[in-house]
Amino acid sequence: MSTTNHISYEGLLEGNKEFIANALKEDPEYFDKLTVQNPPVLWIGCADSRVPANQITNTKPGEIFVHRNIANMVIHTDMNMLSVLDYAVNVLKVKHVIVTGHYGCGGIIAAMSDQQFGLIDNWLIHIKDVYRLHAAELDSISDEKARTNRMVELNVIENVNNLCKTSIVQNAWKSGQELSVHGWVYSLSTGIITDLKVSTSSNDSLDQVFKFK
Repeated sequence: MSTTNHISYEGLLEGNKEFIANALKEDPEYFDKLTVQNPPVLWIGCADSRVPANQITNTKPGEIFVHRNIANMVIHTDMNMLSVLDYAVNVLKVKHVIVTGHYGCGGIIAAMSDQQFGLIDNWLIHIKDVYRLHAAELDSISDEKARTNRMVELNVIENVNNLCKTSIVQNAWKSGQELSVHGWVYSLSTGIITDLKVSTSSNDSLDQVFKFK
C-alpha cells in the first residue's frame, strides 16, 4: 500500500522547483504556451486526490478545464459549479463537458449509508436522491460492491441529465454552439475509463417540462 508520509509542506515547494526545471528542459517555451487558455473540454469530477484529470487522460495543462467536488455533482443551486460551467461554455467555448465519477467513491459510499458525517450530510442528500430514483434497481443487487458500483454509474448519469437541464447548456444548443455532454466512470484499480454511452448534444431526451424554448 502506498503512503504519503514522505510529503511535507517544504517538499511541495521543492517539488515545484523540480517541475519548473524539468518542464523547461523538455520545452523552453512551456510556460509561454500557457499564457492563453483554450481547452476543448470541461471536466466535472470528484475531488478525490486519486483521480487527476490530466494524468488519467494523458493530456497537458491547458487542455482540460476542471471543476471538482464531492462525488462529481451537478447541483442547480451550486453557484461555484454554475460559474465554472458558464465560463467554460460561454467564454472558453468548450466542445465537451464530461461528468466523471469513479468506482469506490467515498461520497457515494457515505450517501448509501444511514450514518451522519457532519456538514457534508447536506451535500450527500443530493446523492441520496439519486438512490431514491433508482431504488428498485439498486435494492435488487445483493452484492454490496456491485450495488455501490452501479450507484456510481447512476449518479454520473443523473448528473449528466442535470447538466442538460441547465439554461447554460440549453442556450448554447439553442444558439447552434457545438457542445456535447458525456458521462464516464474511472476505475482506481485498473486505470480504465468507461464511457457510459449517455452522450448527447441536444435537449431532445429531456422531459418537456425541463426544456427551454
